[in-house]
Parts: sequence; structure tokens; C-alpha cells
Amino acid sequence: MGIISGICGCLRRRLMVTPATADGGAENSSDLFFKLEQLQIATNFFSDINQLGHGGFGPVYKGLMSNGEQVAVKKLSLNSRQGLKEFTNEVKLLLRVQHKNLVMLLGCCVEGPEKMLVYEYLPNRSLDYFLFDKNKSPLVDWSKRFRIVKGVARGLVYLHEEAPERIIHRDIKASNILLDDALNPKISDFGLARLFPGEETHLNTFKISGTHGYMAPEYAIHGYLSVKTDVFSFGVLLLEIVSGRKNHDKFLGSEKADLLNYAWNLFQAGKSEELVDESLEKYNSEEAILCVQLGLLCCQASVSSRPDMNTVHVMVSSDSFTLPKPGKPGIHGRVSHWTSTTTSAGFTNITNGSTTRTGGATRAEAIGEDYSRNSISCSSIDEGR
Repeated sequence: MGIISGICGCLRRRLMVTPATADGGAENSSDLFFKLEQLQIATNFFSDINQLGHGGFGPVYKGLMSNGEQVAVKKLSLNSRQGLKEFTNEVKLLLRVQHKNLVMLLGCCVEGPEKMLVYEYLPNRSLDYFLFDKNKSPLVDWSKRFRIVKGVARGLVYLHEEAPERIIHRDIKASNILLDDALNPKISDFGLARLFPGEETHLNTFKISGTHGYMAPEYAIHGYLSVKTDVFSFGVLLLEIVSGRKNHDKFLGSEKADLLNYAWNLFQAGKSEELVDESLEKYNSEEAILCVQLGLLCCQASVSSRPDMNTVHVMVSSDSFTLPKPGKPGIHGRVSHWTSTTTSAGFTNITNGSTTRTGGATRAEAIGEDYSRNSISCSSIDEGR
């Protein structure tokens, strides 16, 4: 009952700021709740043929409503206790934010044992569906990729600086970037997101949630969470978009297996352009090199050396912005180590303020700049989806 009442209360609060309808009346609260029978009919009783994918918290289905509207229905796994929290979290967050680069939540279903989220349907699935498939990656040419980079950056600027309260996504990755019919990006899956009320800029937590290979070292090791956590993940995603490959691919050999390390070695040798996806027949060389350098800047081991997302957006949108030279980034190895070196700070540290202690965390000071001697077991990380 607590989950249901929490969702209902959040939905009611949304009605207080819901725009008027075309005829001048307020949108009916029933529009935000879907009946189980409605969704069963829309998805052909959640048939396999309508399944779009399956995440850690349950499958997602394509549905066709009686009014002809296509929707995506995220069905919560009944045996996932943690998923119940993520469900409530996602509803509360998404009903408070609206942006063209964030997926739109249409409502939810809380009938009986079923807990479901109903989203706008995006026909082109997620970015990884194209990016990591050599047959499909040419469909996303360089101009589309660069537009995706800017769109994701805009979405994160909104979450970090413009939303009613600061939101840290914690799971930025290619599979959580959905694409509309024009291949415009929308950030999705807010099940792991954290809300930062008031003036808080960071917190310490013992619970580490995210996806292996995208997490910032200070978060994975110390539980230090800030907007720069998302910046690090964005940097990894940026390098994946340029290269058309995953952040780790053991089949490429030891030299190229770790994308972040490989990109750093190419940058040092002045060969960043070699990272560009070979399936791209044409691309803008200056933009590609800028993206590689920016990806490395976002992945700096030192929190203060990473740009914030507003600066990132300015960088990718300006023709005259000069990027600082990055130092060696925080490298996530597949032997359960984080390795890094101290880097020169190219940006001012915006993560000031007192640390909030969460989950019994006792570390009150800001995390230091050198993580090279720390290690973490993979088993202690929630690998997300």
C-alpha cells in the first residue's frame, strides 16, 4: 500500500501543474492511470512478439491503445524486491521533469500485483541497437551521431541544473539512450536516479548502483556521488559513439580491449582520429577529434578536472571553444581495479558544500584526487541492466 499511495500522491501533485487542455479544462487524473485490461489488450496480453527488450527490472512491450496511440509498457518483475523501489523512484522523478531529450512518462498501472510504467513509444529502440551492430551502425552517420551527443548533453544539463531539483541519473549508457523516428536522443530509465534537494552538491553512500564500465572511480570506490558521476559516464558514452564499439571488447586484443585506455594512448600519440568508427564513410574530422578529447576530459580521475555538463554542451555547440589538454583518465580495468594518475585541473571545482552522510557513511571530507592505489571487487557492484 505504501508504494501505491506514494505513486498516487505524486500523480495528484502533478495535476496541480498540469497544463489546461485545448477546451480550457484541466486534464483528468484518470488519464495518468492505465487499467490492467487496457494494457493487456494493447500488448496482446504481453505477447513475446511485442516485447521490445528485457532489463534487470522486467520486460518492455510495445502496445497499441484503442485510440491508435503507440506506447511502451515497462512491466516490473514480480520477484524483484529492489525493483519496487526503482518503480516508485522512476514515477516520482519522471512526473516532475519534462524535456525534449528525456523520455516522456504517460502514466502507470498499479492494479493487483502488476506494477507498470507507460511511456511514449520510440520506434528506433536504443542507441546500442545501432551503434554496436556493424550492419546497422552505418545508418547512424556522423551528423546523426554528433546530434545525439549534443542532445544527450542537453538532457543532462537539464537534469543537473534546470530541473525542479537536481537529479543525478547514475546509469548513463548507450542502452538507456532511446531514439525517436528522426534518431533524436531521449535519456531513459530513471530507476537508479538520485534526487538532490536544496543546495546539496554531493553525498557519500555505501550502495553503489550502475553499470560496470561506466562508473566514475570515486563513486565505485568510495561511494562519492555528484553530477560529475554522470559526466564520467557521458565521457565513456561519447567515446563509444565516436568508435562504434563497446567500452570493453576482449576480442580486440589487449591493446584495444579497454576503450578508455586505448583512446588515451591514441590521444598521446596524436592519432585520435584512428578511433573513429571504420563503418563511417564520411565524418567531420575536427568534430571527431574534439569528441575524443572531450570524452577523455569527462573521464578524468580527478573530479575537479572534469567539466560540468553545461560546459560540455558549450564545447560541442561552439566552433571557437579551446579544450584543455586532458591528463590520464580514470581507467576501469577488467581485473577489478581502478588505475589513474593525478591530473592537472583544467576546470574549477563546482562540487563544493558539505557532504551528506547516507547509509551510515562516515567519510565527511571530499574525495581526494588520486585513486591509483585503490581497488574494488566486481561482486560489490550492482551491474544494473
